[in-house]
Amino acid sequence: MKKIGFIGMGIMGLPMAVNLVKKSKQEVVGFDVVEEKKNIFEENGGIPVDNTDEITNACDIIFLCLPTNDLVKSTIQKIISSGRTGTIIVDLSSTAPNVIREMYPVAKEAGIKLLDSPVSGGEVGAVEGTLAIMCGGDKEVFEEVQPLLHCMGANVTYMGSTGCGSVAKLANNMIVGCNLASVGEALAFAVKAGLDPQVLFDAIKDGFAGSAVFSTKAPKIISRNYEASARVAVHQKDLKNAVLLANELGVEIPMSEMVLDYMNELEADGRINEDHCAVARIYEKRMGVEIKSSNE
Repeated sequence: MKKIGFIGMGIMGLPMAVNLVKKSKQEVVGFDVVEEKKNIFEENGGIPVDNTDEITNACDIIFLCLPTNDLVKSTIQKIISSGRTGTIIVDLSSTAPNVIREMYPVAKEAGIKLLDSPVSGGEVGAVEGTLAIMCGGDKEVFEEVQPLLHCMGANVTYMGSTGCGSVAKLANNMIVGCNLASVGEALAFAVKAGLDPQVLFDAIKDGFAGSAVFSTKAPKIISRNYEASARVAVHQKDLKNAVLLANELGVEIPMSEMVLDYMNELEADGRINEDHCAVARIYEKRMGVEIKSSNE
């Protein structure tokens, strides 16, 4: 039986690691820089370790769920330097396609297999094990780890060659970002025009305006709950990556660029670690309103 490691147990990573432990029925070794996360992981049957060396030097399949391109790249390099040929790296992070495509041949030359497998579904999907997982890389590697991915996701799809999973995640978050902005804009507009946003939400949530984003995020906006289940910082990173790729492709993505500008403004306002639905604050600022129910 292959030894499994998990590096990065944050908002998304911790529930994914816990589901991997519980559903795979295998030993999973995990690391995070936050001690509390490791304690929770252990309480749920995982084996926490004090540093990544205990994973990179010993595990056969290593899952990554890390917040930045640089951290993903340096961790992959560390795994490569361990010299354990045959190791499989499954990157669950939202990593830029160019980083994955840069590291793939380096890993392959060292006898290491690399699969980009970003996820969508937010904290709720991570907890419930219902994430959508989009995979790029060698198909035989995908097929080998697919049973483990199904411990964390309900919809696991092979997208194509290396980087295709990462591109799929960018497209996903372009849609989510524009949807978030439209929800914030419409709610602020409705409040400005005299409507109670909670009444509006209840009236239209099951109509054509309804979506997973609307159902999940509108109540957070209306209740003024910007505790992050998906941080502005992470979504901002994805949109920056999308803009970079669009420039390489020679195409324009104006709606996504607009949302990125809003997230940059949230960063300037000190709200980078709030939930990404905080884009609604930009519309509140522009329209001079506060999105909340009159019953609050």
